[in-house]
Amino acid sequence: MFPAMFDLKSICIQLVVIATMVTASASAADKPNIVYIMVDDAGIGDFSNYGGKHIKTPVMDRMAKEGMQFNQAYSGNAVCGPTRCVLMTGLHPGHALRRANQSKHGLLPTPKGTVTVASMLKKAGYATGGFGKWGLGNEGTSGVPENQGFDLWYGYYDQKHAHNYYPEFLVQNSKKVMLPKNANGKKGDYTHYLVVEQTLKFIEDHKDEPFFCYAAWTPPHGSFVIPTDDPSLKHYEDKPWGQTIKNYAGMVSLLDQGVGQILAKLKELGIEENTLVIYTSDNGANGQFIKPLQSTGGLRGKKRSLYEGGIRAPMVARWPGKIKAGTKSDLLTSHVDLMATAADIAKTEAPAKTDGISILPTLLGKDQKQQHKFLYFEIYEGAFQQCVRMGQWKGYRRGTKDPLEIYDLSKDPSESENIAADHPDIAKEIDAIMTAEHTPSPHYTTPEHAKMGKAKKKKKEKAAK
Repeated sequence: MFPAMFDLKSICIQLVVIATMVTASASAADKPNIVYIMVDDAGIGDFSNYGGKHIKTPVMDRMAKEGMQFNQAYSGNAVCGPTRCVLMTGLHPGHALRRANQSKHGLLPTPKGTVTVASMLKKAGYATGGFGKWGLGNEGTSGVPENQGFDLWYGYYDQKHAHNYYPEFLVQNSKKVMLPKNANGKKGDYTHYLVVEQTLKFIEDHKDEPFFCYAAWTPPHGSFVIPTDDPSLKHYEDKPWGQTIKNYAGMVSLLDQGVGQILAKLKELGIEENTLVIYTSDNGANGQFIKPLQSTGGLRGKKRSLYEGGIRAPMVARWPGKIKAGTKSDLLTSHVDLMATAADIAKTEAPAKTDGISILPTLLGKDQKQQHKFLYFEIYEGAFQQCVRMGQWKGYRRGTKDPLEIYDLSKDPSESENIAADHPDIAKEIDAIMTAEHTPSPHYTTPEHAKMGKAKKKKKEKAAK
């Protein structure tokens, strides 16, 4: 008889276990993890690697040094709901459902059957989790995240609910998670701490399988509040600013530290070399922080504006062993590219109808054969606006029939000199793009001409500079 250690049945069981582990490991390596961190309302000038001088963001600095910094990246749109729609569907604002936070018919939930980044990746074998602000469908509608490809969502469904950092509840897969420490106006649980905690838990729970983690974190948006004892706030206690500005700066530093916690968790679990991490913001900064903090980095415009300050986005990507450390890219890209890029990474098919391109070749230091000829934006916040970024050129107008403004961003990044009269050929080309890419929507009324008096228009343009 063989000794127990050579028991044939035992050996077979061990071999099956080992084979299963090897197969799972190979499958996980074949489909890298994707962590997409999109913070809320942080302007490009809030980050020191983009020239910001007032707020401490060492983690974004580190990611830029250890990965790739994009210098010509754009948000999906200039306000949160439309941006999230672009990000999740891979459709630009002229084709996407959401083109403003509100519509003629109120909030528009994402329809049943919509292909989202999450549903695409789930079908490809990924665990999918979202944390923070959803904004694309409230409880009881087709648009809730668990109907749109997410195995788990923890945080806020309604964007107005997300204005409150001390609510009485958060939501997990359409069920309320009560926060007793916040009952009756108390301020015991600061929700960003809870959201980060659940983000890290999801990563740990799914470390042995491919996962997509969408960290749609809410700072520094909404109520500008942060616990008075948070270390991030202490960086600014001696600054000659009002408390709201100190809180805002503290919130940016706080979310930056949260990104650092994600990087540390990936390293601890031994999966950082199999995980792409992208760190960006959903739109330009609020106007009140432009002067004291230069939150738009000297660019014209702000949140809800299609001038550069409303849509130019900070974006860095880190993937040790895949992305060459310390690289900078001038590739024209926006949040619309997540869908195609994620499909390329997961070795699956993106929807046939997508306005994005895969930027994976750029991330890997390869030849980026497919590039955007242009990026198109439109928004129904205040006066209807359209803009096109085409190479060095930027076209902007209010209404669909108003005169175009043309800027050469290579010489005039702050859009201070309208040179449309000097470049009628460029104006004609951009006008044709605007006409072709704008698909009328039954949920919004597009004014042919922006209803704005000359004096008011002049005042707005002066304030935006």
